Amino acid sequence: MKHYPFILFYLFCNVFIYAFHGSFWVYLFCFFAFSAVVVWGSFDIELGYFVNSITHKRTRLKEVALTFDDGPTEFTPKFLDLLKEHEVKATFFCIGKQIEKYPEMFQRIIAEGHTIGNHTLSHSNSTGFLSTSKMIEEIERCDEIMKNVGNIKTDLYRPPFGVTNPNIAKAIKKTNKISIGWNVRSLDTITNDENKIYSRVTKGLKKGSIILLHDTSEKTFLVLTNLLVFLEDKKYSTFTVDTVINSNRND
Repeated sequence: MKHYPFILFYLFCNVFIYAFHGSFWVYLFCFFAFSAVVVWGSFDIELGYFVNSITHKRTRLKEVALTFDDGPTEFTPKFLDLLKEHEVKATFFCIGKQIEKYPEMFQRIIAEGHTIGNHTLSHSNSTGFLSTSKMIEEIERCDEIMKNVGNIKTDLYRPPFGVTNPNIAKAIKKTNKISIGWNVRSLDTITNDENKIYSRVTKGLKKGSIILLHDTSEKTFLVLTNLLVFLEDKKYSTFTVDTVINSNRND
């Protein structure tokens, strides 16, 4: 993990301060301050603290990426119908167990030209506490299901909850995945107010933004309905996440 030298150096400095100049309380303050930074780095994917994730596209064009997590679900058909109506392609980060539950819907996502990403087998609530081997299993089992159901392979991976840590970093490297984050988070799984979700997304938009949404509820579908109109009115085009990677490789 690229931060090990920094961590060791930081701890050494704090021990030195405590041993020769500082008090116990100075050391304790430094320790908790550092711990807070590590926790923050674990939960804020934009920081790239443990894993370098793609969180936006460097572009001068007015274009954004729509990404949907946690599907496929019973709501996914409505999302696909709407995207098709507006001739928009999106990126879907799918959960393995959801693919098994809705195989036809997964196949439809692929057939309609959307990009697919790995979102682990189970999207476990304890993702941040799993061992490296367990995280590898979560990613590889999802890959197997995608291959069996949709005959598709993807290099794209989105960490559940956006959580990263040394174990997850190792798992991503071992499975040869590219971590995909976001820089516009809708919080549509937390907020029930459609207006607040819509406002949060539209106010945070920039050229090249990657927007995090979920194809898991009626409220997000309604937000998407208004968002697509907003994008058209503001002359925004859309891109899929894989084009960012292809662009970087060609630079």
